Amino acid sequence: MSGLGPSTGSGHRESVAVVIVTYNRADLLELTLTGLAAQTRRPDAVVVVDNASTDHTAAVLAQHSALPLEVLRSTENTGGAGGFHQGMRHAHGLGVDRIWLMDDDVVPAPDCLEVLLGHDTPCLAAIREDRAGRLVEKAALRFDLANPLRIRPKTASVDSAYPDRAALPETVPLENVAFEGFLVKREVVDAIGLPDPTFFIFYDDVDFVIRARRAGFDVRGVRDAVMVRQLDFDQQHALDTWKGFYMFRNLFVVHFRYGENPLVRAKPWLITLMVVLLSPLRGGRREASNVMKAIRSARGMRQLPGVAKAGSRATAD
Repeated sequence: MSGLGPSTGSGHRESVAVVIVTYNRADLLELTLTGLAAQTRRPDAVVVVDNASTDHTAAVLAQHSALPLEVLRSTENTGGAGGFHQGMRHAHGLGVDRIWLMDDDVVPAPDCLEVLLGHDTPCLAAIREDRAGRLVEKAALRFDLANPLRIRPKTASVDSAYPDRAALPETVPLENVAFEGFLVKREVVDAIGLPDPTFFIFYDDVDFVIRARRAGFDVRGVRDAVMVRQLDFDQQHALDTWKGFYMFRNLFVVHFRYGENPLVRAKPWLITLMVVLLSPLRGGRREASNVMKAIRSARGMRQLPGVAKAGSRATAD
């Protein structure tokens, strides 16, 4: 599939490509693809980035030939960040008007895309709930990169500010989102480039949305666009695992790149010191090792790589 082309004129139907990144979660991917097949407004392309899966992902993809599938198979696992970078680059090359990003562990409600397309905002996010219908949207209402005393920059999220979906306004301004139902217009990618693949996992979506907002693009969550998350949030206690390295490092990178004053940009050093000093009481040697490796690695990522710089062409290598 190629040459979908952006629509011209207000009366034309916008074209949409979905980008899904998957790695060894074939059964969850099956649910995601089934949800896309049930959309009241079908996408024009579904780009699946298979990050070198070794399970039955290929068999699941083969069962969904009714979808306009394009499968990009990686020879190595490039993480969610690498997958979204590759998938968005491919989708942008198709010429679509909007790109809808999601992981393989979410299922859109049948009218999710139709509801999102009813809004003209450049960056839109579906609002997530769990399988029991409880609001679990972690998108940030406030992401504070100005106050050096804020250890965690996310000071308010959708699910911390609103008791349930019904309490939300029709749209809510967001300062941060996850790539789990994020719909972005082509013009945003043209202006700021692609997600940064060097993050590997975590904070690639944060970085992208900060760039979009600083380029002047509005970001809003849409109350009636329902996305159902299939897994619980359980990563916040994994700082002593291999994931902990990426959590620390990529948080530090965001502060180095976008901290609004020197004290905020210095905060990663303070966090590193606190984690190391407190490691005998919590976290232990592994967490201390992760944070020290993270600060060293983050220093080398203070500048965006050339492919992701604002204003670069999204189709460049």
